[in-house]
Amino acid sequence: MKNPRTLTRAAVIAALYAALTLLLAPISYGAMQVRVSEGLTLLPMLFPEAAPALFVGCLLANLLGGSALPDIVLGSLTTLVAALLTRRLRGHRLLAALPPVVLNGLVVGALVHLLYTPEIPMALCMLYVAVGEAIACYVVGFLVLAAVKRVPERWRA
Repeated sequence: MKNPRTLTRAAVIAALYAALTLLLAPISYGAMQVRVSEGLTLLPMLFPEAAPALFVGCLLANLLGGSALPDIVLGSLTTLVAALLTRRLRGHRLLAALPPVVLNGLVVGALVHLLYTPEIPMALCMLYVAVGEAIACYVVGFLVLAAVKRVPERWRA
């Protein structure tokens, strides 16, 4: 990390992700989920340190939320990869929100089916997760971005 402010921002993002996920646990886990904290996956558009912070936050949320080991590892890595891709697409706002939707829909949807709800068809699990992710990214995420952009630059630098 570049400086104490960057490290602090990363820590706050990780803590917010984990806290929001756990606080909203009834809608954060399961086949039909809207993990509101995934709205934070758009923050790498503004802050590069947000990508590893989101990985740490997701890892903590999955560990503390009682997820199965494959979900803890693969779900958290999926969030990291999605955040890194969002960072690379930061110049294209609508496209930048797509990696979390697609990757979580595919990977987390498959994990949800295989580990927790084999009675629900995998394609349906993937669709449920992708729709919840789209709500988190395209609604919550854009609201988060708008709020952060309203903060004076001197507080964001």
